[in-house]
Amino acid sequence: MLKILLLNGPNLDRLGKREKAVYGSRTLEDLESHLKKKAAALKVHLDCFQSNHEGVLIDKIAECADAGFAGAIINPGGFTHTSVALRDAIAGVDLLCVEVHISHIYTREAFRQKSLTAPACCGVISGLGFDGYVYALEYLATNTAHSASPLNLDNK
Repeated sequence: MLKILLLNGPNLDRLGKREKAVYGSRTLEDLESHLKKKAAALKVHLDCFQSNHEGVLIDKIAECADAGFAGAIINPGGFTHTSVALRDAIAGVDLLCVEVHISHIYTREAFRQKSLTAPACCGVISGLGFDGYVYALEYLATNTAHSASPLNLDNK
């Protein structure tokens, strides 16, 4: 069975409680439950993980790559804009990764408009709320299932 990682970074455990005007009122548990149902319908195993700690996120990426995961949906949270180490971890594994942001980072503060992690990913979905995660899951389910190499984007 195709395995995909859902990796959420710092403060995403506070969804539903923090900055509701930006992130909405739904929780991380709501997101994970919704995506697990979608993954089951796609016949994909989805492993959900969240941490507020950079090194733990880096370890999880390597662990999943070594365990044969095909892809990852990654919302690095604030590390998007600051972490070369997280970018290097993504670039250093054979996982097809899609970066997702609930808010539209390109319309927010200037420091949020630069992603250090995006160049290591095959794409970025920003500003579509929880739907962005669903689109990323559908993309990975389609593009990792039919590709001998997770980086072969021409094989659809």
